[in-house]
Amino acid sequence: MIIGVLCKACLVKDVPTSSKNTTSSTENSLAQTYPTPKNVTIDGIDYLQSQAPIGKFGGELISSTLGEGPKTFNPFNSKDNTSSTMSAVMYDGLLSTNPVTGQPSPKLAKSYSISPDGKTYTFELRKGIHWSDGKPITADDIVFTWNDIIFAGYGDTSLRDSIVIEGKLPTVRKIDNYTVEFTTPKPYAPFIRVLSASIAPKHIFMPAIKKGKKYFDSFLSTNTKPEDFVVSGAFKLKEYVPAQRVVFEKNPNYYEINTNGDKLPYLERLIYLIVGDQNNEVLKFEAKELDVIGLQGAKVARYKSLEPHSDFKLHNLGPTNGTMYLSVNLNNRKDKDGKYYVNPTKQKWFNDINFRTAIDYTIDRRNMVFNIANGIGAPLHTPESLNSIYLNKELKAFEKDTQKAKEYLEKSGFYTDKKGHLYDKENNRVEFDLYTNAGNTEREAIGVMVKQDLEELGMKVNFKPIEFNSLVNKLVSTFDWDMVIMGLTGSPLEPNGGKNVWLSNGRLHMFNMRTPEEGKANILPWEKELDEIFDKGALATKFEDRKKYYDRYQEIIYEQRPMIYIYSPVVIMAIRDKFKNIYPSSLGGITHNIEEIYIGE
Repeated sequence: MIIGVLCKACLVKDVPTSSKNTTSSTENSLAQTYPTPKNVTIDGIDYLQSQAPIGKFGGELISSTLGEGPKTFNPFNSKDNTSSTMSAVMYDGLLSTNPVTGQPSPKLAKSYSISPDGKTYTFELRKGIHWSDGKPITADDIVFTWNDIIFAGYGDTSLRDSIVIEGKLPTVRKIDNYTVEFTTPKPYAPFIRVLSASIAPKHIFMPAIKKGKKYFDSFLSTNTKPEDFVVSGAFKLKEYVPAQRVVFEKNPNYYEINTNGDKLPYLERLIYLIVGDQNNEVLKFEAKELDVIGLQGAKVARYKSLEPHSDFKLHNLGPTNGTMYLSVNLNNRKDKDGKYYVNPTKQKWFNDINFRTAIDYTIDRRNMVFNIANGIGAPLHTPESLNSIYLNKELKAFEKDTQKAKEYLEKSGFYTDKKGHLYDKENNRVEFDLYTNAGNTEREAIGVMVKQDLEELGMKVNFKPIEFNSLVNKLVSTFDWDMVIMGLTGSPLEPNGGKNVWLSNGRLHMFNMRTPEEGKANILPWEKELDEIFDKGALATKFEDRKKYYDRYQEIIYEQRPMIYIYSPVVIMAIRDKFKNIYPSSLGGITHNIEEIYIGE
C-alpha cells in the first residue's frame, strides 16, 4: 500500500500542473504563456483582440456533459451546472475572470472604473459591436438586464439575493448609449465579480418579461427553435437533440478578432454529447468520439501510460474549485397541510449534533481518496475548496474513528442490540435513505462506501441513486429526503458566491430549506450567525478583515456539520493534440479561451 501511495503521488507530479496559485501572476509555464487579449479600436469598433498565435478557421471540438442534458438555455433560469455551461457559451457579461491572475477582465465592457468611496462602478461599453441578429449592443441592454430581469426577481433569484446589501439592492442607470453606472448602498467587495453575469438582448427578452414570471420560467427552454436565439457569445445554438447532443455554431458577429483582424472564433462548431454517465464518457473518448475529457483518479494511471503513444495530452489543473459533501436534512417544520417534511423520529436524529458528529468521524475519507480517486486528491473537511484563498487552515483534518463515533452516539442515548443494530433512546431502529444523482459514478461509489461506513455503527442505510432532476426537486421543492451526496461548484476567489447556500433563507440552503413564505422561520442560532457573517464579510473591503469572517463561517460548518465534506479530487483533463492555443488554468479550465482554440497540424 505504501508503494502504491508513493506511485500515485509521483503520478500527479508527472502530469504537468497548469496552475499553482490562483491569485498569483507567477503561474507555471503553461499559464505564464497565455497572452491576455487586449482592446483595439478599428474603424470606430472596439474589438477584443486575441494575442494568441493566429490559427486556422474551421472544424469542431466535441465535449460532453453527464446526465440528461440541459434543462434550459435561458441563463437567468439556470439552476444546474449543465444548463449554466450551455448558456454561458451564448451570452457574455460585462466582465469575465482572467484565467491566470483571477482579476476581473473586460468582455462586453471595454473598461471600468470604481469611485474612491467604493460605491460607484462606471462601465464603458464597446462601441460598434452587435448581437448575432445585427442589432447593436448598448447600455439599454445592460440596464434592462439588471433592472427588469435580475433585480425584478425573474428566473432564479440566487444572483439577486447574493447582492442584497442591508436590505437594499444596488442601482443601475444609463449615462449614455455606451456608458452605464452601478451604485451600491455601501462599499461591497464581491460586487465586481457578479458583473460577469450574462447580459440579455432587450429586444428579445422584453416581450417575455411583459408576459410575466410564469411565462419567463419557460422562455428559451430546450424546446425553443435554434433560430430564435439572439446571442452575444462566441457560439449560437444550432441544434439540440434531447438525450443525444447540443450543437453550437460560430457567431459571425462575435466581437473578438485575431491580430490579422479576422473575426473569431476559429472553430465552426462546438458540440456537447450527452453521455449519461462517466463510464460511457470514457468509452466515447477512447472511441475518439470526444475530443476532451475530465478523468477520474482511477483512470489517470492508464491514460498516463497511454499518453506517449496517443493523440492526446494530459493536464493537471490542481484541486477542484468545487466541493463534494454529505448533507443531512435538518428541516423539522410542517408544510401548509400540517404534514412534517421529514419523519419526526428522523428529525430528532438529524438535529442531534452528536448524531451528525458520529457520522463525520465514521466516514473514511482517506480510504475514499485511495480507492475512488486512486490517490489523486485529498480529504476535505471545510466548505472552502483546498485552493481557496480563504481556506481556514486552522481547522484540522482527522482520521476515521469508529470508537469515537460510537461514544458520541452514546451521549445521546443511542445503543446497539445483540445483532449490532443501532436504536435511539426511544427504541426506534436507526434507518434512513441516502440519495445521490444516478450516472455520476464517482458519487455513486462514495455512496456505497458511506453506506458501508455508517453500517459499522449499526445504522441501516438505503442508498438510492436517482435521476438528477428528481433529486433537485426533493432538495429544493418537496424537502422530502434524509441525506444526500452532492457537489457544488465554487470560486476559490470569492466565498460570497456561496451566499445562497449559507443564508438561512437562501435558495440553496438545502440542509434546512425554507419556502419563500417561511422566510427565516425557526432560525437556529448558528444559522443566524452565518447570516451576519455573510452580510459583514461582503461589506469588509480589506482581505484580512474579510478572511476573519470567512474563517468563522468555515468553523461553524466544521462544528455543526449540516454538510459533511468528503474529499477534493485533483482535476486531470485530456485533450486531443490537434487542438492548438490550449492554455489550461485552475481558474479557467482547459477551454476557457474557446474562441482562440483551433485545429492545427
